[in-house]
Amino acid sequence: MPLNAELRAFYEARQQQIPAEIREIMRRAGQELADSGQADRALTVGDQAPPFRLPSATGESVALDNLLARGPVVLAFYRGAWCPYCNIALRALQQHYDAITARGAHLVAVSPQVPDESLTLTEKHELAFGVLSDIGSETARQYGLAFDLPDDLAAVYDKLGFDLQRVNGGHPRTLPLPATYVIDRDGVIRWAFVHTDYTLRAEPADILAALDALGTTR
Repeated sequence: MPLNAELRAFYEARQQQIPAEIREIMRRAGQELADSGQADRALTVGDQAPPFRLPSATGESVALDNLLARGPVVLAFYRGAWCPYCNIALRALQQHYDAITARGAHLVAVSPQVPDESLTLTEKHELAFGVLSDIGSETARQYGLAFDLPDDLAAVYDKLGFDLQRVNGGHPRTLPLPATYVIDRDGVIRWAFVHTDYTLRAEPADILAALDALGTTR
């Protein structure tokens, strides 16, 4: 099943479990984010990928430049382990991890959550790729992805027990748009998926196709 078909099925089942007033807050916040033009301001194909150095779940310091020295990079931004759509998307990336690395690429995922939360996520899903912590969302901001939750949606997340104050290291309101980039060895973005709707994610098949296309342009 394609990833977005799985995400859609989960969304439809979950909607039946969420009270109408909360669904309306989520719907309104999503529409406001879409109308804001945030996705249009994010980096896209042809842009130079900003360098970063971020801690991994296991305490290593991971720099984009060092990854690019060994091959192209697949860079996925996600909201956090508390987001069920992120968990589904990360599992899908893990299922395609061997195919990604077979193409000479390195896969890393970035969220604003602290390393301990990333470690728990890595262990839970047995992720073989690096899961990095962008506390304060400075890297997401450089890619044009960072945005702040509206007050009513932040209150809903608090009520649901997501505790973003703790898991995001004191930055509870700022999250990244779901985004995936394929970056070539020169640091240029060659393929991009960016969306304001967190229930949509990059299809692994499209990521692999983008990596295959890189091979024809070297």
